[in-house]
Amino acid sequence: MVHFVGAGPGDKELITVKGMHLLQKADVVIYAGSLVNPKLLEYTKKEAEIFNSASMTLEEVVAVMERAESNGKMTVRLHTGDPSVYGAHREQMDWLERLGISYDITPGVSSFLAAAASLKKEYTLPGVSQTVILTRMEGRTSVPEKEQLEVLAKHNATMLIFLSAGQTEKAAKRLIAGGYRKDTPAAVVYKASWEDEKIVTGTLENIGQKAEEAGIKKTALIAVGDFLGDQYQLSKLYDKYFTHEFRNGISE
Repeated sequence: MVHFVGAGPGDKELITVKGMHLLQKADVVIYAGSLVNPKLLEYTKKEAEIFNSASMTLEEVVAVMERAESNGKMTVRLHTGDPSVYGAHREQMDWLERLGISYDITPGVSSFLAAAASLKKEYTLPGVSQTVILTRMEGRTSVPEKEQLEVLAKHNATMLIFLSAGQTEKAAKRLIAGGYRKDTPAAVVYKASWEDEKIVTGTLENIGQKAEEAGIKKTALIAVGDFLGDQYQLSKLYDKYFTHEFRNGISE
């Protein structure tokens, strides 16, 4: 059996309880060494075989899984954050399907959620934004034309940009060109929840320069939107005048 497990954003305690238990039981662990905090390997048993996938190809990763399965061993494939977000695990699952190897998925805490906690902000605020866009800039992996930053910027929604910290200034200029105001609040969160976490805040007009001055070029999220500001409407859910299924509102 192969278990795909979300390792969480970095802090070893932000893996789920289920994920931790699977790590403790695993005979074989394949982890994304370029992003996963190695402290998570402290949960594994001493005799577990550990493989760092940072230097491995897809074929090599699957070969390890197949060998473990043929020997009756349990494998944990440890992905950073939650594997469903830029985790590249679909191709592994499809290969396992072809081989007839059983697998399951244990979700994890994504880095964009850890970033909100670090920023002490809420992405969805009444009167500000009720939509969160998760995206990335094109690099060696392309982005569909309909999902270019300029197109997504038209919504002026909360936006989290992955895998693009080395292009923060370019991203900001494209977002402004697409419809965000120059003074739209922005932040760059480096290694959210890690011990060496770093946060830079500003606006789209200056966030690129600030990120560069802070030396942030990778392993960071770019957060954009008025959710970073101070103006918003109070929630109806806790409004004393608002009636819903569990509570009657009071009259003035």
